[in-house]
Amino acid sequence: MNEKVYIHEYIDIIGHNRAKYMHHMTANFSPRAQEERGQLCYGVWGVLGSTRRWPEVLNIWEEDGLDAMAASFRYECNNPGMQDEHLARWWAKAAEFRSGGTDRLLQPAPWTRTIGELCADGVTGETYAHEQLTVPPGTAPDYLEMLRQEAIPAYAEFGWELAGAWETLMTNDSECIVLWAIPTWEQWADLERGRRTHPRMAKWWSRCLDATQSFNRFLLVDAPLSPFRTHRQPAYSDQTELPGMASPGEK
Repeated sequence: MNEKVYIHEYIDIIGHNRAKYMHHMTANFSPRAQEERGQLCYGVWGVLGSTRRWPEVLNIWEEDGLDAMAASFRYECNNPGMQDEHLARWWAKAAEFRSGGTDRLLQPAPWTRTIGELCADGVTGETYAHEQLTVPPGTAPDYLEMLRQEAIPAYAEFGWELAGAWETLMTNDSECIVLWAIPTWEQWADLERGRRTHPRMAKWWSRCLDATQSFNRFLLVDAPLSPFRTHRQPAYSDQTELPGMASPGEK
């Protein structure tokens, strides 16, 4: 039973700084967030520009439920700047790499795995497919249950493995986010090619079109220190740029 809460972030990158930002996010931010707030890194990915806006990074963070999320908000906002004052150097450096972003809070389907479970199971991909879709108000849980019963077996015939399934909080229960781990680029191509012709996938695609009001899929590649690649959380020992920036002793 997954009772976590997730933060989903689209990050706009300045110029050629995507690799620097992804390292800054994983090595220089995540270890302290784990230690002080219990926030786990679910994943950090670069968006494949041919499939969506660029340059862009996607971050997903795993929080230990709504109460933990509330405590994290209090920790972050209990100062005039609404930022963790201990991370002042981190924020200043991050501003060199990014210009802004768009966040949302996600509630997982109860049967979707946590990042710890995914790492233990060895889930990984050469690429990842991110699906963002809207459904009629109030039907997001119904869509996720339909996905569990029908989409997972259909995608599995192409080697795709479910890496996350969520509904967006603080809306009218009308948006879902789904993440798939794809072992090879060829397996991505095979599914896209068979979307309307492969019997099981064509049946699912028809069901999806009937159930959704909008649907968008784009591709991701994970950062070097993303847990889907390393099967562990980022650590202080990963810091190579500005070492000690987020160390426990910094004030």
